[in-house]
Formats: sequence, C-alpha cells, structure tokens
Amino acid sequence: MQGNKVVTASLLIIVIFIGGVVLRLAKPVLFPFCLAVFLSFVFAPLEDYLTRLRIPRAVSIIFILILTFFILYLLASLIYTTGKAFAAELPKYSQKVSSVLTSIQERYNISGAEWQPFDWANQFDLSKVGGFLLEALGPFFAFVSNLFLVLLFMIFILAGRGQIVPKINHAFTKERASKVCGVIQNIDSQIQRYLAIKTVVSFFTGVFALIVLILFGVDFAILFGLLTFILNYIPNIGSFIATAFPVFIAIFQFETIWPAIWILGILVLIQQIMGTIVEPRLIGEGLDISPLVILFFLFFWGWLWGIPGMILAVPIAAIVKIVTSNIPELEFIAVFMSKGKEPKLS
Repeated sequence: MQGNKVVTASLLIIVIFIGGVVLRLAKPVLFPFCLAVFLSFVFAPLEDYLTRLRIPRAVSIIFILILTFFILYLLASLIYTTGKAFAAELPKYSQKVSSVLTSIQERYNISGAEWQPFDWANQFDLSKVGGFLLEALGPFFAFVSNLFLVLLFMIFILAGRGQIVPKINHAFTKERASKVCGVIQNIDSQIQRYLAIKTVVSFFTGVFALIVLILFGVDFAILFGLLTFILNYIPNIGSFIATAFPVFIAIFQFETIWPAIWILGILVLIQQIMGTIVEPRLIGEGLDISPLVILFFLFFWGWLWGIPGMILAVPIAAIVKIVTSNIPELEFIAVFMSKGKEPKLS
C-alpha cells in the first residue's frame, strides 16, 4: 500500500510537470482559447438577451464578435500608447524624486552618513523601469496580432451553446440525462453570473477611478483607469497596485503630499465600496476562495503566461471552484479551495 502511494504521488508530480510544460509551450494557442472562453461567458447574457428579442442567432454572434474586436483593440491601443508615453516620462519623475529627497535632507539637516541608507533615488534608475514596462506591454498585447484566433474560437463557442443538452438526452437515460443537464446548466449559469458581474464591477471601478484622477489632474489618468479595470480581476494585489501607481505619480507630480493623500483616500474608498459592498451583494457571499489558493493560481499562471496569465488566474480559479462544487466526486477540491469548511455557492 505504501509503495502504491509513492507511485501515485510520483505519477501525479510527473503529470503536473508535463502539464505545466505543455501549457507553457502551447501559450500561442491556449491563451487565445482561454481568452475566448472568458469573453464567451461574459457576453453570453447579451447573446441570450438578443435571442429573446427574436434576433437571429447568426446576427447576434456577428454583433458580439464586432463588439469584442472593438473592445479588445481599443483597450490594447489605449494601454499600449499611454503605457509607452508613461515609460518615456519616468526619467523626469526620477529627477523629481531626487529633488524631493534632497530638499528633505537639507530641511532636516541630515548628514551624508545618516542619509546614505535612504539615498535610493540616485541608485534606482526609473528609466530601467520604463524599459521593463515596455517589454512587459509587448507580450501582453501580442494577442492583438492573434485577434483573429480569439474571434474564431468565440464563433465556435457561441455557436455551440445549447447544443450539448440534446446530445446528453440522446446519450443517457432520461433520469441520468436530466441530472447531468441540471449540473451543466447550473455550472454555466454560475460562471456566466460571476464573470459578467465581475466585469461590470471592474468596469465601473475603473471609470470612477478615472474620473477622480481627471478631476485632480493626475498625469496618465486614462492609463491608470484602464489598469484599475484590468487589475480588479486580481483580488487585493491588483487593487493595491492599481491604487499605488497613481498615488506615487501624484506625490512627485504635485511635489506635495496632500493631493496624493486625498487621491489615496478616495481610491481606497471606491475599491472598498465596489469590492466589499457592491460586488458581494451582486455575486453573493458563496464564492469564497482561499487567499492561499489565489496566490498559487497567480504565481502558477504568471509563470506560465506572464501578466496575461495573472489576469486570467482568478477567473480560472473561480471557474474551477464552481465546476468542482457542482460535481459530488470533485467536491473535495472545492472544499480545499474555499476559506471555510464547506463550499458555498449562491
């Protein structure tokens, strides 16, 4: 028995390793496919609404594809253009950082020996950070060149919705088919609801952050608003990064701390209202995923696919949690993924 457990554990490790290698090597195809699945769930309620209006399904799918192309291309263009400009302006902020730190040293009469541990601005070159951002933006928006592949996957996914039920009814007995169809429909509706609501909440969080930054006159407000929308899919960590960047820029743009403090307070308030009040009321309290599981998914998918993988990591974790919660044989996985003892779904 002990030997069997060792063999099983060894095989599991080998399978996970091979699976990771395959996922990493197959990124050019699998990332567009995962993005297409994600977008299909997001736009599925729109397709159902258009169907209820008696609009032909082919017309609905074409409309959704055009809308998807417009949104992806607009997002990619805006973030890449503003991100490139932001990276080019970072050296100026490096000079402002050095100026502010020098004024602090002179104001409080801090000696060179005492100041040396804090003199990081002269050693930290923000132009290198700008180069890193440009390198990061390139792979992140490389999928635009493969946008045709994303749209192609979406055509088959959207066109195939609703066709599995007749196949199940034909393949199983009436009682078994009814149970399987119920589980599949439950999984589909829960995933649709989660991703659609998460996208809407993230969108309005980004819009509110953009309005605040424009009112305060913060540089690159559009970039930070878009980043808030995208990073809101990453709980806690994403919100922290989306808030820290504009606050850091505001400190050295205005060369006084008070506007940055106001911006910090308002952005944190927006994140708290949208993340702890609005989103739980819409999604429900049931989808509770352990922070440790979220970190694992972030690191794993970040290692596999970089920044795009980190953005898709939490939606993937939510889908895994929903699927395993609805299948009795896999419910133990949902238990381990949840914060509490029992997996609860709304």
